Amino acid sequence: MDINATLLGQLITFLILVWFTMKYVWPPITKAMQEREKKIAAGLEAADRSKRELELAEHKALAIIREAKLDAAQIVDQSHKRAVQIVDEAKANARTEGQRILDQANEEFAREVSRTRETLRKHLASLAIAGAEKIISRNLDPVTNAALLDEFVAEI
Repeated sequence: MDINATLLGQLITFLILVWFTMKYVWPPITKAMQEREKKIAAGLEAADRSKRELELAEHKALAIIREAKLDAAQIVDQSHKRAVQIVDEAKANARTEGQRILDQANEEFAREVSRTRETLRKHLASLAIAGAEKIISRNLDPVTNAALLDEFVAEI
């Protein structure tokens, strides 16, 4: 094989092209590729960081929800206890008030019985006086006196 001038010219042209490409074309391309690689790595790192932050936020949200549920359960329990307490207080007040009303009614009943007895005594006294007047005014014989007493007892 003969090496001729064309092949030598092509070799020199190729070497100049390789040198020119390595000197002026290749550095901006590698620089752009490195910058792109850095951006992609930063994006992936940001995505991982965001994923971790999202997981932390979800855990915090679940903890907050759990705590809120516990607080709500405590509030419901306290309100239930308060409702029971209010009902018990109302029952105690009702018993006290009922007993007071019953005592008043008993006192009123006792006063009414006393008044009625007093009225009956007065009425009985007037009937006794009226019966005595009849006996005295008709004091004729024992049979008539017995009849008047029977009549008087029947009136009482």
